[in-house]
Amino acid sequence: MSIPMPAFAAAPARPHNASGTSGTFHGWRMVGYAAVLLALTAPGQTAAVSVFIDPMLAGLGISRSTVSIAYMLGTLSGAVAMPFIGKLVDRHGSRRAITVIAVLLGAVLVAMAAVGEIFGLTAGFIGIRMLGQGALGLAATTIASHWFDRRRGIATGVVSAFGLAGICLAPIGLERLISATNWQTAWLVQGVAVWAIAIPIAVFGLRNRPADVGQFVDGEAPTVDTLRDQGGMTRAEAMRTPYFWVLCAAVGVTALLTTAIAFHQIDLLAARGLSAADAAGNFLPQTVAGTLVALGAGMILDKASPRLLIAVTVGLLAVGMLWAAVVTPGLSAIGFGLVLGAAGYLISPVGDGLAPRLFGVRHIGAIRGTMAAISVASSAFGPLMFTLLHDAGGSYTLPLVVSAALPMAVGVAAYAIRLPEPSRTVPEAQFVGTHGIGTTCCVDGDGEQAVLNLRPVSRTRPVSSRAQTRPWARRMAKSACAHEQRREQPAEV
Repeated sequence: MSIPMPAFAAAPARPHNASGTSGTFHGWRMVGYAAVLLALTAPGQTAAVSVFIDPMLAGLGISRSTVSIAYMLGTLSGAVAMPFIGKLVDRHGSRRAITVIAVLLGAVLVAMAAVGEIFGLTAGFIGIRMLGQGALGLAATTIASHWFDRRRGIATGVVSAFGLAGICLAPIGLERLISATNWQTAWLVQGVAVWAIAIPIAVFGLRNRPADVGQFVDGEAPTVDTLRDQGGMTRAEAMRTPYFWVLCAAVGVTALLTTAIAFHQIDLLAARGLSAADAAGNFLPQTVAGTLVALGAGMILDKASPRLLIAVTVGLLAVGMLWAAVVTPGLSAIGFGLVLGAAGYLISPVGDGLAPRLFGVRHIGAIRGTMAAISVASSAFGPLMFTLLHDAGGSYTLPLVVSAALPMAVGVAAYAIRLPEPSRTVPEAQFVGTHGIGTTCCVDGDGEQAVLNLRPVSRTRPVSSRAQTRPWARRMAKSACAHEQRREQPAEV
């Protein structure tokens, strides 16, 4: 005897776990973990690495130009690996990926303490840029995409704001640590910190998807009216969409110019009349403005037009470039820092939030891996581009004015190019998993849940037999069926 298949047609219910009891939605805890993990990418970020440059130059006896070339090679190598790392995150989940990345990143940071020549330094730069700036950042910022849909913008904004704030504050602590000890100890401490914090979070705290603990995206049971397509495009399909390249251009241009400014900031602002201390202190208004803007962006990211979000981001960047060409000490310098910080921080929630909104989450790791590759590669060329233009013009005015044209062009493209088609809604009685596999479920006469008729949401790709038997898909379907079965039962009198 079989009971007719239930339909998802009731008001959202409270989140529940796999056993069917009420439970607290774990999504916001995952957001907290993601923010901490993003902050732990600091050892691979330019701001933190810059603190080590002068001490390592003196200790290793190598030139600044040699170190710059080694750093560029390390950054480019990390960019090449990003698309492959993104696919691995999709295949194995953020939890397993972050565990492996943290183990390797910690090992590379510990090895950096023993570097004694340029070849070892180059290898170390490759490791920290690939694993720190690239892989760990990519995996950490992907977590919220699987746990949130309707509130993804807020979740992404929180991750970006607090994660990036941690990255910007790291150089302060590292500079004091190096002054109190030496640069070798600072590298060693960073490696141990990554092991001590990231590995326990990944192993004991993270869960890849709500279905792993019997919950739903956004913490609400799906209904016919509210359930969205949790499938999405493959990376190849997204790359054939013109707007994908608009988003990549926004991310790449921002990385190119903000890295160039950060790398040359002391010299650039000193040429405009600021002292070295004031030029270094300009990072503070950048951090404050960026943190506030990232949080604010998260609140409107789910509803605001993608065109407007991209245009505002690159517009602020263009204003920052032009302002830098005429900045003066005092309030003008503070205003420059606020505008540049807002633009630099805003691109993170905008890029991370718009990618799943426009292209879905089924292959979000691979899609964002390509975006990350473009961002990382762009950041490698920014400082060199400014150096060449500075030498050609004799000042920073030429590179700043020429650079302002790039974000302006991206802003025009954001409005000129058509947006991708919106994702499709889900038919009644079909529950869609986070990788785009539709699972139709029913309850048999003994009250046991069964998973039937697994079929793809994608119009172009069939679902493999391996995908149909994945544990997360079965858990998700059983969780949905259990919820519907409980809701159908009459209340006890």
